[in-house]
Amino acid sequence: MTETVNIMCIKWGTLFGPEYVNRLYSGVRRNMKRPVRFMCMTEHAEGFHPDIEVLDLPVEPFAEPMAQALAVANRQGAMRKVSLFKPGLVPDLQGPVLGFDLDVVITGSLDEIHDMAPGDIAMRHDWTEKRKGRPTGHGSVFRFDPAKHTFLYNDLAANPYAEVEKARGSEQRYTSHKAMDNGCFSYIPDEWVVSFKYDCNPFPGNYLHAPRLPADARVVCFHGRPKMTDALAGWKGSVIRYSKPCDWLQEHWIDRARADLGDGWA
Repeated sequence: MTETVNIMCIKWGTLFGPEYVNRLYSGVRRNMKRPVRFMCMTEHAEGFHPDIEVLDLPVEPFAEPMAQALAVANRQGAMRKVSLFKPGLVPDLQGPVLGFDLDVVITGSLDEIHDMAPGDIAMRHDWTEKRKGRPTGHGSVFRFDPAKHTFLYNDLAANPYAEVEKARGSEQRYTSHKAMDNGCFSYIPDEWVVSFKYDCNPFPGNYLHAPRLPADARVVCFHGRPKMTDALAGWKGSVIRYSKPCDWLQEHWIDRARADLGDGWA
């Protein structure tokens, strides 16, 4: 029997519409060789493709002290993703989970990311942190195992204010450093998870040509600005962040998803 791959994302609030979840689902299932179990934790599931499994967005018992610490760090609303790490969240789930933020576009095979470094928590090295010589991982793509990495949830639940304070309100700093402290962290290769800003459309080449998709890119992260909707038709946020229209983004994020799911879902 073919192994099913577990995929999770989280959507809270209304900043991202259901099409972001549906297009992510399509991109994942089109770029994995095995069947996909796709789960989204949310309080707004209207408009989701029927194959997407909905997980309730909980109010964690440690939410208040966590929020107090986040307010001090001026990071209100951050670290909601920790709810995905709760042991037993999905009682019948077995094996690792590959997780994604919603502001990413799938452009290539994901099997290698899912299968790499078994037993470790895997994240890409954060671009800014790497440049500054710090080890923090980037949270747009993350692979973990709920049965093996229970400390991701339990440590925060046991001491939320101190853990948030130590991580300075950053979920990706908390996750990656906690994994490093427990001796179970691996970096996803840089060429597999790329940044639209830094890898596809860097200054000053962004004035000379349209954004380029690196040859071995599996996931393109639209962290910060521009987001995908900005970059489609071109974007001018600043001198450095200028972008010409991006044709491959239209293809990978919208056209292929519509061909896969139908116009009504993507």
